[in-house]
Amino acid sequence: MREATDVMVVGAGPVGLTAALGLRRLGLRVRLVDRAPGTNREPRADVLFPRAGEALGALGAGEAIRKNSYEMRGAVVFGSGRRLCSFRVGRLASDYPRAMTIEQNDIERLLTEELARHDTTVQWRTAVTGLNPRPGGVEVTLRRADGSTEQAGAAWVVACDGVRSTVRELLGIPYEGEPRANMQVVQGNVVPSWPLGNNPGHGYFFLAPYRSVIAFPTPAGGYRIFCVRDDPDPGRTAPPTLDELRDLVAGAAHLPELRLALSDPVWLSRARFADRVAARLRHGRVLLAGDAAHAWAPLGGHGMNVGILGAYNLAWKLAAVHRGQAADVVLDSYDLEQRRLAHQVIRDMRRSPMEMVLPPLAHTLRSVLLAATMPLPGVQRRTEWMMSDFGRHHRASPLSWHRTGRFRGGPRAGDRLPDVPVQPAGGRATRSHRLLSFDRWTVLLAAAEADAATLRALEQAWATCPAPVRIVPVAPASVREQRQLGRQHEFTLVRPDGHLGLVARLDRPQDLSGYLRRFLCAE
Repeated sequence: MREATDVMVVGAGPVGLTAALGLRRLGLRVRLVDRAPGTNREPRADVLFPRAGEALGALGAGEAIRKNSYEMRGAVVFGSGRRLCSFRVGRLASDYPRAMTIEQNDIERLLTEELARHDTTVQWRTAVTGLNPRPGGVEVTLRRADGSTEQAGAAWVVACDGVRSTVRELLGIPYEGEPRANMQVVQGNVVPSWPLGNNPGHGYFFLAPYRSVIAFPTPAGGYRIFCVRDDPDPGRTAPPTLDELRDLVAGAAHLPELRLALSDPVWLSRARFADRVAARLRHGRVLLAGDAAHAWAPLGGHGMNVGILGAYNLAWKLAAVHRGQAADVVLDSYDLEQRRLAHQVIRDMRRSPMEMVLPPLAHTLRSVLLAATMPLPGVQRRTEWMMSDFGRHHRASPLSWHRTGRFRGGPRAGDRLPDVPVQPAGGRATRSHRLLSFDRWTVLLAAAEADAATLRALEQAWATCPAPVRIVPVAPASVREQRQLGRQHEFTLVRPDGHLGLVARLDRPQDLSGYLRRFLCAE
């Protein structure tokens, strides 16, 4: 019997809303529940990096978020009160080239509004208390605000219910990892009175022994202050006072006359974190995403971003398998790709020099290194690239086939497709990402190689595949763009999420046939 709900999404934070929005855009019937009484008003996470911006743009929410955010322009770095260097951003080729500063509660509001346009709303005060897998679906026990219960069926369940995930605990999935030692994060939204400039999109890093302070302006007014510091009193759990936050910033920035005032909504937070990844992200027809799947200290601000990217990845795979347009192994790949991505981010954040808790000598060495290297154009470009998440790839995924023989440059299977200027055959000049769509696969090949026989071979390879595809011959704007897209005698098969599934030679359409038989012909 077909379930009335295709997917029940548990948790209406940014990740759950992204998953629900992606699934609805692909035509699945979604029920979204959350145990909370209503939309979150706490600011919490406050930055979307470019790759997450691209994902939300593909789901139709990117422009609304951009209009309600500050686009990051750059920052100045101070060490023990002395200006060390500055960096700027905006060099990346993308419709979303800059990080966007926007509070989490505003992200949730805008995603909720976009989801409502797809006739889906959040059912608040609805908690999951039980799960019973059954053939073809999952029976979910829900408890309503009045204490009554409901047995609800769904073909699939996506759990985005946070670090203390009820769904993960009901399934008995271990949450593997360990706490960060001697580190706490103190945050607050404040209006500072200081002798520094107050420009939207421009922030500050104040580095000192045993602490790093980051300050970026927020669209609601004032600044988000984020302080990573040592933890001399682990038993101290209450939120910081405004005076404590002021003293931390003033001490790191060497601004003894600094004054802070609270902004609205009032938000002061003290937190300690653990780096954890669930042992598996799929249990039959139940999948974990966001903090239910992985969590770490908020260094670099990538926690929410990686969760959003995971939901974006999961939505197209789940929809394809549910509709018989992909083999089950495609959905299995979500576990491998997302867990690997989480471990990569945890590793990278532990190495971030801007947010390390360092003793005096190591802090001095960090300051010297930053002053010497950050002004270099190559270091600036590399820093921006790392912040963007554009370099996060799925090369080790079973869905990534590179079949060109010896690698000679260009993107590799599993990479994000570079967004470069192109001229589609018979169309107007555009950018490569604008040729993609979240509801289909895309085959890109050089227009100069797109003769009738080549196009016919590609079309015949796809003829019996149920997954939607568009074959697009393109002429890159220059030799440089051609190199970014790959060699002229090759073609690329781009996944709905913009990553390359297959890179192969045009004279070997059998590689495309093999890929389709393995992944896109439902079992």
